[in-house]
Amino acid sequence: MGEYLLESEQALFDAAVIDCFGFNAVQLGAIGTDLLRQCRIPYRIVAAPTAGKLRCEFGQLPLATHSIDLLLLPHVLEFAENPHQILRDAERVLVPEGHLVISGYNPFSLWGLRRLLGKRRTYPWNGHFISLRRMKDWLALLGLEVVCGRMACYVPPLSNERWLSHLRWMDRAGDRWWPMMGGVYFLVAKKRVTGMRLIRPQWNGRKVVQVLMPRPTPTQRECQNKTHEQ
Repeated sequence: MGEYLLESEQALFDAAVIDCFGFNAVQLGAIGTDLLRQCRIPYRIVAAPTAGKLRCEFGQLPLATHSIDLLLLPHVLEFAENPHQILRDAERVLVPEGHLVISGYNPFSLWGLRRLLGKRRTYPWNGHFISLRRMKDWLALLGLEVVCGRMACYVPPLSNERWLSHLRWMDRAGDRWWPMMGGVYFLVAKKRVTGMRLIRPQWNGRKVVQVLMPRPTPTQRECQNKTHEQ
């Protein structure tokens, strides 16, 4: 089941990050999985509380404000004590027009039903699944606009590899027949910042002359006339 989940999400992250540009990209969590492998941004790091190049708490990122062009949150929020704080800090470190990519478990799915009816002692059932609607509301409050989203993992969360293989047709039919029932949702959001609109001068002939050579004042005009008379 874990391999099936990783395969599905890796394809989504690969497609999302390949068109993101900038200088700095950070992946929070998912140690051992390179979700930035298709990213063209030159400086890429993985951050986690106990491993990775950057060791830190996700809600207190030791990163400068407006310094990150791309930030990945793969199943971070549903296992955090304070997901709101993580989102607030993510918004802080993102540059204007920077991208935030989130994957989360959908509670209104077969995966959510498995968590509801089964034991919650092991991963991922011990997490707090956040609904897609609530996640979008949180992003909107922070000024993060969802620009792309989709569902994945429509196959029931089964551990039997044979049954998983037989039911893979549900992934192909899911987007058409039950589009909101995927076990995982995937969102790409962009940080929108209201700023000034630059008004560029129109440098055409007559206006340029008027700007560079202003009309003389009456006193200057009298002096010029006396000079010509002499």
